[in-house]
Amino acid sequence: MIRLIVGLGNPGQKYSKTRHNAGFLLLDQLISSGGGGFSVQSRFLGELAEISKGMHRFYLLKPSTFMNRSGQSVSAVMKYYKIRPEEVMVVHDELDFDLGVLKLKVGGGHGGHNGLRDIIAAIGTKDFLRLRVGIGRPRSAMSVADYVLSDFSKLEFELIASKFSSFLPLIPSLVAGDVDSAMHELHSQ
Repeated sequence: MIRLIVGLGNPGQKYSKTRHNAGFLLLDQLISSGGGGFSVQSRFLGELAEISKGMHRFYLLKPSTFMNRSGQSVSAVMKYYKIRPEEVMVVHDELDFDLGVLKLKVGGGHGGHNGLRDIIAAIGTKDFLRLRVGIGRPRSAMSVADYVLSDFSKLEFELIASKFSSFLPLIPSLVAGDVDSAMHELHSQ
């Protein structure tokens, strides 16, 4: 059962449509499709929303700590609501996948992703669910840091939004604890 969905990104308008903010973008789309909204929660160092789907209640978190300190926010929410690592899904950008490819994965390393690195250090385990959002790699001499902090083009943004729309119907399965079913359906699309 997933009780906390964390979207990784950087706060502020400057970063709102950057590749590194793929996690924030998915959570924003989830909120806009189901009503409700985020509220700033200083004790959690982020923005939090509470969602109900059928019999299940879960939380959405957008850390406001910037990417490299995401673990502070995630661990604060987990401790307060007594959420176990296996009840957490982290949504993050993935350089190693082509643009728009979505893959679920349980556990694993941080793969150089500073947000994941900080979450693993803060909660003491790597055993949580991840939704990896493909953003591709830079095709020019642009550095990876500049690339992930650059905005999606209009067409890229539309493609990502479309992929997120096809993922959202899987959320009820995830929060009900049927991760295998959601994973199978996503990976067979």
